[in-house]
Amino acid sequence: MAERRTTVVAREEDLATLSHEARSRGLSLGRMLGEVVAERAEELRSNRRPSLATFRADASIAKAAEQEKPEARPFRSA
Repeated sequence: MAERRTTVVAREEDLATLSHEARSRGLSLGRMLGEVVAERAEELRSNRRPSLATFRADASIAKAAEQEKPEARPFRSA
């Protein structure tokens, strides 16, 4: 699989935390960031997979679908 270089904009505290973790694992910060991106991408892909739902005969399908709708995660402010 091909890799691509890019620029990341992040808070200094977050980069310091990841840099410390990378050092403890014997990795470069770039490789650590690559792992973090890969984990998040896999999470996003798995959330897109179709899911099956079951409904009770005495419940409204529209209401049940509305209750099962996941909440959006808020974007962290800088």
